[in-house]
Order: sequence, then C-alpha cells, then structure tokens
Amino acid sequence: MAGLAQEEGSSSVSSSPLQFFSLMSLSPGIGSPYTFFREMKSDERGMWLFNLLTICAKWVAVGSLENASMGLEQISLLASPEGDIVQRIVAYFTEALADRVLKCWRPGLHKALNSTKTVSASEMILAQKLFFEFCPFLRLSYVITNQAILEAMEGEKVVHIIDLHSFEPAQWINLLQEFKFRKEGPPHLRITGIHDQKEVLDQMAVRLNEAAEKLDIPFQFNPVVSRLENLDIGSLPVKTGEAVAVSSVLQLHSMLAFDDENSRRNSPLPMPMIPRTLGDFLDSPDSTTSSSALSLSQAPKSLSFLNGLWGLSPKLMVVTEQESNHNGNSLIERVNEALKFYAALFDCLENTVPRSPGERQKIEKMLFGEEIKNIIACEGVERKSRHEKLEKWIPRLELAGFGRVHLSYNGMRQARRVLQSCNYDGFEIKDENGSFIICWHDDPLFSVSAWRFKRFY
Repeated sequence: MAGLAQEEGSSSVSSSPLQFFSLMSLSPGIGSPYTFFREMKSDERGMWLFNLLTICAKWVAVGSLENASMGLEQISLLASPEGDIVQRIVAYFTEALADRVLKCWRPGLHKALNSTKTVSASEMILAQKLFFEFCPFLRLSYVITNQAILEAMEGEKVVHIIDLHSFEPAQWINLLQEFKFRKEGPPHLRITGIHDQKEVLDQMAVRLNEAAEKLDIPFQFNPVVSRLENLDIGSLPVKTGEAVAVSSVLQLHSMLAFDDENSRRNSPLPMPMIPRTLGDFLDSPDSTTSSSALSLSQAPKSLSFLNGLWGLSPKLMVVTEQESNHNGNSLIERVNEALKFYAALFDCLENTVPRSPGERQKIEKMLFGEEIKNIIACEGVERKSRHEKLEKWIPRLELAGFGRVHLSYNGMRQARRVLQSCNYDGFEIKDENGSFIICWHDDPLFSVSAWRFKRFY
C-alpha cells in the first residue's frame, strides 16, 4: 500500500506514529469497510491499523484462530514493509503474530516454510553496522563506556577489557587514541573480544592491531569464538595484576531466556520449592545471602553468568540495555510494550535516514523485524529478545555482587558533543541516579549503567 504513503507523505502519520497510542480507545471497529479506510485521514488510518493489530493479538492470545486469521488477512491488505511508517510497523508485527499462530497450530508446516527464511549471520552483522552508522544509540553507548573506562583506569599500567559482543572496532580505536594522550602515558592494553563469528573477530584483530601500531601503544587482541550462553568465563585469559573492565552492549538480556530451563534441569529439589526467576530469589527469605553463597546449580542462568563476571574482579563493568519491558509472560503485554518501543525506533530511523530507504529497510527488516518476531512469536529458550528496564537490572546485578558506579558528567558531555557534531536532533540523554538514559524525544530507549566488583566479607 505504498500509494497511501505517497498520498499523505507530508502528513502527521508519516512524521510520527507515537501519537496513536493515546487514541487507541477510539477504534472504528474491526468491521469497518475498506472504502472508509481509504477515505480516512492519515492519522485515523494509523489509529485504525494499530487498533486492528491489538485486537488480532488478543485473538491470538486466546487461541481464536479463525478470528485471528480474518484480522491478519485484513491487515496484510493495508500494511506493507514498503509503505509509510505506520504501515511498516504494523506489517512487521502482523508477520510476527502470523508466525506465532502457524508455529503453535502447525509446527511442521511452520518449520518447512521457514527453513530458508532465517536471517544469516552476515545479514545481521550488516544490519547492526548500518544501525551503528545511521542511529547514534550505539555510538553514544561507546563514548560513555570509553569515558568511564578512562576514568576508572587512571594510573593503571595494564588494562584488560572483556568485550562481550566484539563487532565494531571504532569503539576501541577511539579508546586507543584517548589512552595515547593520557598524561601518565598509555597502559599496556589487552582486549578479549567475544563473538560467535570468527570472521568478525579476525576483522576486529586486523583493525585494532593496525591502529595500536600507528599509535605506538602496546596492545594485544584475544579472540574468543563463542555464543554468550556457552562462554566459559573461567577460561578467559585474565592475568594477575591486570585491571579488568567488562563492556556489555545489548547482550545480557539474552541470558534471561535460559533461566527457567536452567532451574528445571539442575534443581535437585521439587520444582515448587525452587525460585525460578530473579523475582522469586528477591522475594525469598534468603535473598540477603551474598552471591558467593548461592548455589549456582539453583541460580538462574543469568545470575550464574553475572556471578562468573563478578569472579573476574572487574574494576568496572559498563552495561547498555534496551530500556523496555519485553519479557512479560503475557503476549498482550509484550505486544503493547513492543509497539511503543519500536514505534519510537521506527520514528527515529525515519528522521535520521530519510534519503536512504534501502539502508533503512535493511535495518527495519533484519534488525527490528527479527527482534519483533522473536518477542512475539517465540517462547522458551528461543525467545532471546527479553529486554528489561534498568530498574529490573539493578537488583539482579546487586544480587550477583556488583556495586553501582555513577557515570560522570564528562561522559554526559562527551555524548552530547557527539549529538551536536553530527547534527542529531531529537535525541536526549538523561541522568537517572548516576546512570544515563538515551531517549528519542521523551521516549527512553536505552540505558547505560556502570558497576564494580564488590567484595563480600
């Protein structure tokens, strides 16, 4: 339905879909004829599509397949990944709901139809790099992380960084340059890069070694090919006397997918007696016990992983995560929360990449679209996009033994300088109790928080 976008290209629906969430109660009804749809104003059409989508989600949630099929068919005639911004958002959510229905109703058919549709690792890496290039969120995260590392490592002679998702050399090239001009001289810098694709790590090694050689900084890159859930933290090449920093950018939420499975598989006690989530741990009478005393066989996978990082005694750990709640048990809750979050992301992308529809579509399809599908269509260990807000990460990290570190004003100033130098309008960085929230207008999208190893006595 790209024609609809062209007819109303300058209207409010094209500039921002966020206003529709306040109008959701004004639905014209699922039986509205399509002739009325074409005659609607663009904002009314967007509202109508969002309402129809949420009604379909409710039908999917209760297992009303006939109604869900009818609604999804109607939406597929009105939404398009090549249409205006609302049509594109709705198209990806519609695909995700249809995928969930088919997966539950005919799993064999679903598997056959999707056997060749999986986004390849190279396509996903391309989408991530385009996202880094066109939207400032990752760039801001890297600047804030680097500034925190510089401040924490003042005076240290050997610095070892553990990068939990090593794919963008620009971050560490910038840090090398900053270390070069440190008044006491650069440290010996070691970076352990973790990624599940060897080719990505090979490219990282080439770029970083070249940069270190030009700057005459002693440097070593240690590649570790592994998925995060399979990472043996105890085998990481950390040496005595090194000051360790951990960088985690949009990675920790994926570990939450393994919590329930880990508790069921490893628990020696009857299931009702075992806390299966962090909330259960925090609500239990023994929640004040130090993380070192918790049985890792009973702990959630996410807590065990954080315990492993704690065991590295990091002087600093900087965590960037999506500032959203996509890990609810209720499908409707996840759909509503994801709609708000991705509407803001689509709106941001629309404004930062207005003249590059090809690149924009790659980001929307291969990155946002795949995340939306994972949030809505998947359950269990397959559902990796379990984004949670900082308010939920704080008790989880504290339980694992970490203490909060306030990010400095210098980090905020550096990040804002990036926004100004690149003419990024509409972005805002807020300080919330020493952690930074990166927003698109008034919508919080990503959090950056800093932590340190805290010893238990």
